[in-house]
Amino acid sequence: MKEFAYVRAGSVEEATSAYASHAGARYLGGGTNLVDLMKLGVEAPAALIDVTRLPLDTVEELPDGALRVGAMVRNSDLAAHPLVRDRYPALSQAVLAGASGQLRNVATTGGNLLQRTRCPYFQDLSKPCNKREPGSGCGARDGVHRDHAVLGHSAQCIATHPSDMAVALSALDGRVELDGPEGARSVAAADFHRLPGDRPEQDTEIRPGELVTGVVLPAATAGLPSAYRKARDRASYAFALASVAVVLRLEDGVIGHAGLAFGALAHRPWRARRAEEALLGAAPTLAAFEHAVDLELSAARPLRDNAFKVPLARNLAVDVLSRLTDTAFTGRAA
Repeated sequence: MKEFAYVRAGSVEEATSAYASHAGARYLGGGTNLVDLMKLGVEAPAALIDVTRLPLDTVEELPDGALRVGAMVRNSDLAAHPLVRDRYPALSQAVLAGASGQLRNVATTGGNLLQRTRCPYFQDLSKPCNKREPGSGCGARDGVHRDHAVLGHSAQCIATHPSDMAVALSALDGRVELDGPEGARSVAAADFHRLPGDRPEQDTEIRPGELVTGVVLPAATAGLPSAYRKARDRASYAFALASVAVVLRLEDGVIGHAGLAFGALAHRPWRARRAEEALLGAAPTLAAFEHAVDLELSAARPLRDNAFKVPLARNLAVDVLSRLTDTAFTGRAA
């Protein structure tokens, strides 16, 4: 076992200071991903900065009607919160679609965003992986890649991001709040995760030493019809093969706002901007939905064994759009 230092922080300032004082440090929340990676030898932090006691475990309504969710809010509590279930149902559905009840009781909002890919080549030290060891190659490209990316991948990495929650946050126009050596800032959830490019080891836009302190769900998407749908190999406790989060607002019989994001298709939650643009001002018809989704997925570049993901994602998105439209017109549940 590799020895490491341990610091229990009592404040955000204490946490970021301790991180800066220990080269090779990692923040520890629920540990449902980090501890697993330590056991595998993928992560070997010189120090763990325990942030579980920080006062970041509440959901609060802001004066403008937005919701701030603290980074230490447990996934189970987030999914069950009345304001989240009522105003942002896609987020509640996405969280409940992830992991198991036991893991959701421990996993945190911040940790969910920062979890790393479940690519088996990343997790196996005997296999080449540019994300784990830059320059070593990508074993998945010519190996087993049924579950891997069809959008936005590069020659360096074809891994997908595993979070369900992050997909819903992207579609809902959420923002990720950060604090660190350069002060506090926020980043749009849709821009927080990166495509691999030639630096697949960098998962997010987070800067060295920064700590996720929370996420903000905007008032603008509160109460709009929204839903999350996930396809996987078994009915529970499995990562997505494809998923979609959709947020819609209808105005005078046409689509006035559309937020759409795909999961499990790329290195990050894939915000479907081309589809959204095509949907704006369109009548909510099956033909319009199919056209918009096909336009977005025309950018897909499937690999040898994962072309099935494209029609799977298409059917999921068209179905959710159709059901949400029905909900908006009739009030029936999606």
